[in-house]
Amino acid sequence: MKTKTTLMAFALSALATALLPVHALTLKIANQGDATSLDPHSLQESLQLTVTGNVYEPLVTRGKDFKLTAALATSWKQTQPTVWRFDLRKNVQFHDGTPFTADDVIFSYERAKGEGSDVKSYVGQIKQINKIDDTTIDIVTTQPFPILPDLITNWYIMSKKWCEENQATRPVDRRKGIENAASFRANGTGPFRARERQPNVRSVFTRSANYWAKIDSNVDEVIFNVVGNDATRVAALLSGEVDVMEPVPVQDIERIKGDPKLTVLQGPELRVIFLGMDQKRDELLFSNVKGKNPFKDKRVRQAFYQAIDIESIRTRVMRNSAIPVGLMIPPQVRGFAPDLAKRLPFDQEAARKLMAEAGYPNGFEVKMNCPNDRYVNDGEICQAVAANLSRIGVKINLEAETKASYFPKILRRDTSFYMLGWTASTVDVHNVLFPVMGTPGEGGRGQFNLGAYSNAKVDALTDQVASEIDDTKRMAMIHEAMKLHQDDIGHIPLHQQTLNWAVRQGVTVVQLPDNFMPWKFIKVGK
Repeated sequence: MKTKTTLMAFALSALATALLPVHALTLKIANQGDATSLDPHSLQESLQLTVTGNVYEPLVTRGKDFKLTAALATSWKQTQPTVWRFDLRKNVQFHDGTPFTADDVIFSYERAKGEGSDVKSYVGQIKQINKIDDTTIDIVTTQPFPILPDLITNWYIMSKKWCEENQATRPVDRRKGIENAASFRANGTGPFRARERQPNVRSVFTRSANYWAKIDSNVDEVIFNVVGNDATRVAALLSGEVDVMEPVPVQDIERIKGDPKLTVLQGPELRVIFLGMDQKRDELLFSNVKGKNPFKDKRVRQAFYQAIDIESIRTRVMRNSAIPVGLMIPPQVRGFAPDLAKRLPFDQEAARKLMAEAGYPNGFEVKMNCPNDRYVNDGEICQAVAANLSRIGVKINLEAETKASYFPKILRRDTSFYMLGWTASTVDVHNVLFPVMGTPGEGGRGQFNLGAYSNAKVDALTDQVASEIDDTKRMAMIHEAMKLHQDDIGHIPLHQQTLNWAVRQGVTVVQLPDNFMPWKFIKVGK
């Protein structure tokens, strides 16, 4: 049976290839990691969303200039303080030919806020969606929410009919090991459709023949290759086996820049890399400290912060391809406060003193969870952090693993100490205050606050920030919330990542600051 299935899959793949235009242009991409699923509601992670975002679409998206632009909605306006009217695009079809209607939007809302969804924070401000007719909806928010269009740019719309027919009405839940048809197959309205899926190896996508718009690309086929080894990925680019590589290992940037047939694209990313600590449990997991949780003591959190040599990480680990930060957002995000941007000083003697005052003069032992195929030099960063902390008596048992196992584990909160990165995709601090710094609760609040940091005043200010339209008042609220979190040392920010992509001669791409790569903007020279 397995042999027959394999032969059938190969035959279908060959048939799909044969149906491509005679002069079809293929784009070959190499990335260090893979989308963990084709389900657009299963993981709120940039690579996952950028891959699925070429197949599925939101109501509102971002253009080449990163400004909001129409997608499945042609227009939107606030008709009441808590009501947004969206006019939906007409004559749009899903890849299977099913018409796109308001029912699909309402279904996708219910799916995205339901059990197993990892994108709850995108719809957490929505109270309900009312259908006016097939091409008109009213989105009702729980309170006035002026940045709603910014928030939903990564909330992708699925076909109600397809999900029901394929038993995929609930999202894939990787935390529980639950898969369904949406893991391996897709039916969106986007410019590309999924043709072949080999998890952690490669996926193949072809241009959609019934896409509703003309796209600024001549690419007919995209082969997305997963190449975890840095040297192998670089060799594939240098030999011409791939057209686009992301990310470029920082140690190879200058080498690739020296090749006249290659171009390195660089720019600041909206992502901040940070450390999180379990501040909820009475006793830490994976630690030699019994009956007590050291991370509940601010002095321990501050000791960890001040023990980390961020300049050494910047120069030696990141090769100057990172910018140290003192906040959970970079300067490009609305709400950044320059007066709060300075980090606590690197001072291991002060850190040892804080540990002693907290009752841990000899340190303690704890496991640290870290991905090794998601962020730039993520494994090396964690190794450097572990080495720094060893100098104040803390023994770190580092568990670095592929994101396919890392994300399900930390999202279940099976962690005491972890590294994570976060991109404020709305370019507004609320997208960090609510899902990352908020007390875990309803509607996606604190969904990615995996150490359960909690400050009721921060939560109250976050709610006020969501609805305040006076910019001066709003900025004052943001400043207060960020200062409270900073004083609490709710998390330990490390640095803002720098984007490093490479393309071969003749390939043009648009590099967006959220690290998304829309294939509809890519052209391949003939």
